[in-house]
Amino acid sequence: MKLKHLCVENYRNIKHAQFSPGEELTVLCGENGQGKTNLLEAVWLLTGSKSFRNAKDAQLIREDQAFAVVEGETECSGLEKQIRITISGEGCEKKGRRAKVNGVEYARATSIAGTFTAVVFDPGHLSLVKGSPEGRRRFLDAALCQLYPGYLSVFRTYTRLVMQKNALLKQYHATFGAAELLDVFDEKLADAGQRISEKRQAYLKLLTPLVQENYHDISQGREILEIQYKPSFDELGFAHKLQETRARDISAGFCTSGPHKEDFDIFLNGKLAKLFASQGQQRSAVLSLKLAEAAAAQSITGQHPVMLLDDVLSELDDMRQGYLLSRMEQRQTIVTACDAELFRKTDGKVLYVKHGEISETI
Repeated sequence: MKLKHLCVENYRNIKHAQFSPGEELTVLCGENGQGKTNLLEAVWLLTGSKSFRNAKDAQLIREDQAFAVVEGETECSGLEKQIRITISGEGCEKKGRRAKVNGVEYARATSIAGTFTAVVFDPGHLSLVKGSPEGRRRFLDAALCQLYPGYLSVFRTYTRLVMQKNALLKQYHATFGAAELLDVFDEKLADAGQRISEKRQAYLKLLTPLVQENYHDISQGREILEIQYKPSFDELGFAHKLQETRARDISAGFCTSGPHKEDFDIFLNGKLAKLFASQGQQRSAVLSLKLAEAAAAQSITGQHPVMLLDDVLSELDDMRQGYLLSRMEQRQTIVTACDAELFRKTDGKVLYVKHGEISETI
């Protein structure tokens, strides 16, 4: 997978910017607040029109502008594709995000997932270790949506059913035929939820040895990483679990169990990382996850995704920095940095970002 060219208009602090990444490493260098991460985020939008910072449309559109455009030329297995994302704000006939691939518009912008694949790391992803279960579920779901187009449809179905069932449970005792309606919801939820959980667990089973190998290399074998998934139901299946928790759901007024409650734990040397890991260990664990995500994508699709790394070398010692730099070879990687000095030992292409503009010289 390659990004050949990126063009951005009226995106966050960027009026207009474009660049062609190198075949392997490209460094976007500049002081904080100049637009480096915004450009990385724009590349990520090409994977499915979503921001890795969970930004709303109004935050993505440049101040006093009606819409923003992100356009990328990509290449996969020799086939070139033109992806165009338009984000329309107040005053536009069609609000929201729209996507076109080679001029063909998709009904949902998120439906382009899988057309262009990338793996992103930014400091906010440290929450994968110490943050809420929601972030870890989002990590798995985002990867699966890129790798398996059908997963997004099942995930949407499940999310919609949970919302509808919750609405019923809140008004359960005031709704005629509520028990029969609950039977219908649970039958559909059981199917979608079972598929989601099984897909997550299978993916994590593939991912875990890759993560462990990465972390072993980063720490030079001084620390052992383990991952344990916490499913919401046992071998009897999700349908059985829904029946088991029905009375509790009615009493609580919401779905108390299911894939929307699942999580996974990360351990370092047998200790729960979210309680005992240092900042450097957290960063190393997340980097191990991200590198494994890319390797897993390559094993599934045959194409290595583009790596997007925001401020990745901060808080890593020389040994860990050296390891990470070595992993940027022979794959397209776009990195942001305040100082490009650490990348001088590589053959990377260095671009400078200032006030939302890109140049090849300071």
